[in-house]
Parts: sequence; structure tokens; C-alpha cells
Amino acid sequence: MAAPDTDDLRTRWLRTLLAARDGVCHPDPYPYADNLIKRWSEPQRKYHTLDHLIAVLDRIDVLEEYADDPDVVRLAAWFHDAVYLPERSTNEERSARLAERALPEAGVPDGKVHEVARLVRLTITHDPDPGDSDGAVLCDADLAILAAPPEAYDRYARAVREEYAFVPEDTFRAGRAAVLRQLLALPRLFRTPYGEREWEAPARRNIGAEIDRLTATQ
Repeated sequence: MAAPDTDDLRTRWLRTLLAARDGVCHPDPYPYADNLIKRWSEPQRKYHTLDHLIAVLDRIDVLEEYADDPDVVRLAAWFHDAVYLPERSTNEERSARLAERALPEAGVPDGKVHEVARLVRLTITHDPDPGDSDGAVLCDADLAILAAPPEAYDRYARAVREEYAFVPEDTFRAGRAAVLRQLLALPRLFRTPYGEREWEAPARRNIGAEIDRLTATQ
């Protein structure tokens, strides 16, 4: 697999940040991009990598017509796993707090900062309220991997297992199956019209097949 194009990522960050800024003179935007790219490149990441960030940003481009503020959703994508340690359960909260520190300094108005942080925290449950258009777009973009073709889904599942290599096999299988069952219990995995039409059915098939594999030897 080719290495992610970090120059393109920096350009995408610049475009998004400038669209979200308040127009006043602010610090150079590129160090913020470089810091985030460094975070997303940390060695403990096997799935939550730059490739995942790029995939989420690409899916937001597909879904942006459903968002109230697509650039705020894109900023939330940049931050949603910016802090990621597999052994911690506070990654989303710490990522939201990072956004709350960095974005005001970068020139993003308070209202948009608060919305970015809210969206990042929403990825804990991936269960946006009815009418939460921005939440629906971010959550659908983040979960779209669940609807990947079976081979790509298998690569995703293996990468998740690698991230949790410190967890014993039986414990991982039980915990992962529980998480997947919680997703299946949602009335809808995807909340945008596009996501529901294109991704709902294949995602449920993939999740069901993975649960079967996880529980086959239990």
C-alpha cells in the first residue's frame, strides 16, 4: 500500500481551516497540520492511521450535501482520533479537549470550536440525535469501513486486532463481539440518506459475519 500523501493532507487541512477561521490574522496553519499528522502516524496505530483519516475525509466529501457545516465536520474528522492509545477508554474525550485547546489558537471561532468538540465526543457512541445533520455525516463517514467489501473488511478487522495485541485472545473476542452487537442493536447504523442506501445492508452483513467468526470457538 502506498504511503499517505502528507502534502495533500496539509493542503486539505489548510483549505478546511481557512474556511472555518474568522478572517483575522492568525498563526501559520501548517504546524497544526504537521502536529496532527504526527499524531495520526504514531506506531501503536494499526487501523486508526493516516489512511483512516484520509478515508473519513473522503467520505465526508461524498456526504457533505447533508451537513450544515461541512468544514466543521472535516475539522472534527481531523481531531476525532487525534489522541489514540488502545489501552485507554478516554481517547475521544482527550481528542475533544485537544481540539478545544488548538482550534481557538488557530483562529476558529468559539461556536465552531464547541461544535467540533461535540462531534468528536459523539464518536464515542456513533448515535446522533434526529436532526443532527453534522453528527450524522461524521458518524457515517467514520463507520463506512463497516460496509467495505469483505476482503477490505477483513483487513480492517485484523488491524483492529493488532491494535489490541496486548489483550488476550478470549478477552478480545468477547469484547469485540459485544461492541459489534451494540452496533447491530442500533435502529440504523447510518443516518444520512446516502449511508442508509449504500452502506447499511453490507455493513450489517459484515458485522454479522465477524460476530460469527469471533464466537465460533467459544
